Amino acid sequence: MRGRLSRWLGGLRQDEPAWIDIIQLRRRFAAGDAVVVVDVRQPEEFTAPPGHLPGAVNIPLGMVAERARELAALEQPIVVVCKTDRRSARAALELVASGLQDVAVLRGGTDGWHQQGLPLE
Repeated sequence: MRGRLSRWLGGLRQDEPAWIDIIQLRRRFAAGDAVVVVDVRQPEEFTAPPGHLPGAVNIPLGMVAERARELAALEQPIVVVCKTDRRSARAALELVASGLQDVAVLRGGTDGWHQQGLPLE
């Protein structure tokens, strides 16, 4: 799994998640690349205005480690997001510690996405 994300972002240490900026993620979406966006905010944050990234799945931070195997089974790169990028960075570290390799943190989170005028659901 590490291969796809590593090719996008350059060589990475295996014990740390990558970071991806909003422009890079938009390019991935535009290219139709398979990527799983995992929003680690609480459900009430996920559904509250201004919303969440299109197609994101909600797995609260406290449940990330127990759902790591489920995410690994998808065999797709994972981009972790939260309101800013603090919780998502912690979640990404947990996923990498659980053995996932194609994991990146969205720099700036949903706040940054919203500030750029991009659509949220």
